[in-house]
Amino acid sequence: MPRANRYFLPDHVWHITHRCHKKEFLLKFAKDRSTWIKWLFEAKKRYGLQVLNYTVTSNHIHLLVHGHEDKDVIPRSLQLVAGRTGQEYNQRKKRKGAFWEDRYHATAVDVDEHLVRCLVYIDMNMVRARVVKHPKEWSHGGYPEIVKPQQRYRIISRDLLKRLLDIDDDLSKVYSGWVQAAVDERTPRQPGWTESVAVGCKVFVEKIKELLGGKACGRRVHEVGKTGSYALKEPVSAYNDVFGGEMGLLRSENRLFWDIYPDI
Repeated sequence: MPRANRYFLPDHVWHITHRCHKKEFLLKFAKDRSTWIKWLFEAKKRYGLQVLNYTVTSNHIHLLVHGHEDKDVIPRSLQLVAGRTGQEYNQRKKRKGAFWEDRYHATAVDVDEHLVRCLVYIDMNMVRARVVKHPKEWSHGGYPEIVKPQQRYRIISRDLLKRLLDIDDDLSKVYSGWVQAAVDERTPRQPGWTESVAVGCKVFVEKIKELLGGKACGRRVHEVGKTGSYALKEPVSAYNDVFGGEMGLLRSENRLFWDIYPDI
C-alpha cells in the first residue's frame, strides 16, 4: 500500500503537483497531455475520484481533488494516471526509465477564499508561462469544463465545487469573473501552493498540523504577507512576498511527500 495513506486526512481539499523525471518536458506534445487526462477520467470512473480542477503543462501537472473517507482513492488514482501515462509514452517512444519524479506533493487547502485562489492559480499556469493569454485557450486544463460543462466525459465535480465555494448562482459566470480578474492583474507565481503542507486561515493550518502530529515535526505555521493567509512550512531564510522565501520542503527526504508507485 502506498505510504501516502499515512498522511491522508479525509474530507479535505488537496492540491497535488507531480513533475516529470528530472523536470524533462515529457508532456510537451498534446497527445501525451491528452493521455494523462484520459486516465484521469478513468480514475474518476474506477475509484470515484472527486476532481475540482487540473492542468497539464509540458513538464508537470496540477490536480485539485477532494478526499473521500476511503483513504485509498487518491493514491490509487494517481498511481493509475501516472503509471499508464508513463507506460504509454515509453512504449510509443521505445524509451526506458522513469517518466515521473518518485513522489508527488500534496498541499491541504482551506475551503474559504483560499480555495478560490488555488483554483485560479491552477488555471493561470499557462498564462504565467506566456503560452496562452487566457486559460480558455488551454485545452488541457479544467477551466473550459468549469465554465462550459460538456455533455460527455465530464471530469470536474461541478456540484461539489459549487457546494465547497458556497455558490448558488451560475458557477460559470462567477468563476470566469475570478479568472478574468487574475488575467487583468497578471497574478504572479505563488510557490506556497506547491511548497507547503497546508495553506489557509490560521485555525485551519494549525488544525492540519495537529492532525498530522509527529509527521509535521519541524514544520512551522507562518503568516503569509498581510493577506490573512497562513502556511505550514519548514523554516525559511527569507519571507519576502506572498508565499516568498527560500523553502526547504521540496527536499527528496521530506516525509510529507506522498509516494507514488509505478506498478499498476
